[in-house]
Amino acid sequence: MNAQPEILEVADLCTRISTYLQPEQVEQVRHAYHFSDAAHAGQHRKSGEPYIQHPLAVALILADMHMDHETLIAAILHDVIEDTAIDRDSVSSEFGSEVAAIVDGLSKLTQLEFESQAETQARNFQRMLMAMADDIRVILVKLADRLHNMRTLSALKPEKRRRIARETLEIYAPIAQRLGINSIRMELEDLGFAALYPLRYRTIRQEMLRVRGNRKEVVDKIKDRIKRHLRQERLVAHVLGREKHIFSIYEKMREKHLGFSGVHDVYAFRVIVDSVDTCYRALGILHSLYKPVPGRFKDYIAIPKANGYQSLHTVLFGPFGVPIEVQIRTGEMDQVAEAGIAAHWLYKTGDGAAKSANKRAREWLRGILEMQQQAGNSQEFLENVKIDLFPDEVYVFTPKGSIMALPRGATAVDFAYAIHTDLGNGCVACRINRQLAPLRTPLVTGQTVEIVTAPGARPNPSWLTFVVTGKARATIRHYLKNLQTDEARALGKRMLERELETAGLGRDVLDSEAFAAVLTNLKLESVDRLYTEIGLGNRPAPLVVRLLQPETPVEDDAATKARKRRRGASEGSPVPLAIRGTEGMVVSFPKCCYPLPGDSIVGFLTAGRGIVVHQQHCANVVEYRSAPEKWLDVQWAPVVDREFSVELSLDVINQRGTLATIAAAVADANANIEDVSISERNERNSNMRIVVTVRDRKHLADVIRIVRRVNSVVRVNRKRA
Repeated sequence: MNAQPEILEVADLCTRISTYLQPEQVEQVRHAYHFSDAAHAGQHRKSGEPYIQHPLAVALILADMHMDHETLIAAILHDVIEDTAIDRDSVSSEFGSEVAAIVDGLSKLTQLEFESQAETQARNFQRMLMAMADDIRVILVKLADRLHNMRTLSALKPEKRRRIARETLEIYAPIAQRLGINSIRMELEDLGFAALYPLRYRTIRQEMLRVRGNRKEVVDKIKDRIKRHLRQERLVAHVLGREKHIFSIYEKMREKHLGFSGVHDVYAFRVIVDSVDTCYRALGILHSLYKPVPGRFKDYIAIPKANGYQSLHTVLFGPFGVPIEVQIRTGEMDQVAEAGIAAHWLYKTGDGAAKSANKRAREWLRGILEMQQQAGNSQEFLENVKIDLFPDEVYVFTPKGSIMALPRGATAVDFAYAIHTDLGNGCVACRINRQLAPLRTPLVTGQTVEIVTAPGARPNPSWLTFVVTGKARATIRHYLKNLQTDEARALGKRMLERELETAGLGRDVLDSEAFAAVLTNLKLESVDRLYTEIGLGNRPAPLVVRLLQPETPVEDDAATKARKRRRGASEGSPVPLAIRGTEGMVVSFPKCCYPLPGDSIVGFLTAGRGIVVHQQHCANVVEYRSAPEKWLDVQWAPVVDREFSVELSLDVINQRGTLATIAAAVADANANIEDVSISERNERNSNMRIVVTVRDRKHLADVIRIVRRVNSVVRVNRKRA
């Protein structure tokens, strides 16, 4: 696979492209070659060959796809900005702004320094996709570049080979599939598999060679019989038989835990006809020739894949008991199946499959742009794109009958965000086939999905545990990040104003030169940023106030204040911070003690999370004794506007319907059950743990009183702190 490459000549390229490009365009490509050859003079690849061989090989790959002359020129020049003294302006003046934009989009960020290899990779990838959004030819050149690099991988060190191979399998092969470029995708997968798992690759390849003689005979017999049967029905078709490529066989073995002998359908047949109508006629003829396998027919002509791929797929019970896969499509569909988005350059004026592939690719790119705008950093963006490159898809319908393609495992929340960001942010429930269903329900092909929204609804952090699309994940994270920032700012302002009041300083100090100096000292650009840092627990408010009072002794100041708070000393004792229940994500109530309004509570500052509120007698308070500077005086506000979770322990008699009766009792007390678990203690009695939501201690007392009236309940207690 990695034999010594042959020496390529520019004449090879010009001869190949002269079959479909104008003579003046061929000359421009030739000129680009000489320009690049001069720029790369003296440079060599790791294999020892002149560097110009690489861009020439990339251009030849694109010439096989019949790409336009500007793409070919960009391929020949794709490394000149990065690796030579040539800059973008020189390329633009010599070959035009479009070529310069493609070449610039392919150049790495070599002038920037990053903390890790992963961050460097992510930033380069992010830049490439942004350039791809402006001109999709950027990714076509990149894929051809990656393909030639994979073909010549043997010259590199083993660890670098493995890193590049893994990146190819995780990112570039899925992108080729997403854009429908099947020919490049399959070769990238096989080359990546061979470099990453050489022993596994050799084993499967040897097994394929061992059985190839027998299988070739079977393939030829089936192919001849299909052709003869179609001819008898006066249907003109081109029939191809082929083996599946090595990586797809490995994936099937891995997913289904099969040995090589268990993978029967290692070859498939393609029937190419002249029209869509003939596709369906050919399907009927093949189903009369061999029996179809139930549940294995897919109509990608009526419902194309997200990358524009169209074909009829069926699996038949072939001769010798071997299942065979058959794909039926038109000539243009076949071109799109192999070249994907690149087929657009062959059918620029048409309204067929190539135009559809181009449209769908651009829709995907629009989604990528939205993810980029909402991602916190380059690595998060790269992870979201990886998530979005699922090869398997489900097809569901909107209430108006439009088709949506989503990754396998997608939920109603993914569906909502795929339609519109506002619909996702505002969804509270869904109907699947007109029946109410949980938002986390995985969708199945053919379902009709309707999203129910409500005014004031907002994304739930728990959605991140089940959404699968990159767009949904990025949008939810972006929203929650902004929400947490807003909530932290409001809480931080309250905390700082309270500390200023305790220190005898008025709010007007925030406008003083001394406070401006504090912001400069803390390297914060504004008072709002300071509020946010305080609210998130990254910067304690007492320490900020202490910077405004340089005469205050700094020795043991934080510990002294903490001790005063704990014993309730009057001198310098601050007014406790009122917990209103509306602080959102920056004030949390842990499950260890489930604090309720009315309980004695204590707060602790935790970096990045804000305030964690415990009951005063909670066992987990002990761990904060060694960090008194994190203690915070808190108390419940007179009016607390939210419901809180609390855990109850019930001893019950084992009777049919006990859980339903208890649930009804909780509902009668205007409370709701969040979670239930039951552990059997003996044949007669069980212990039940339920988590209910209540407003305060009084509401909890009402719930306990009503639950105690249930005949099968022996004992009910609140979980101890």
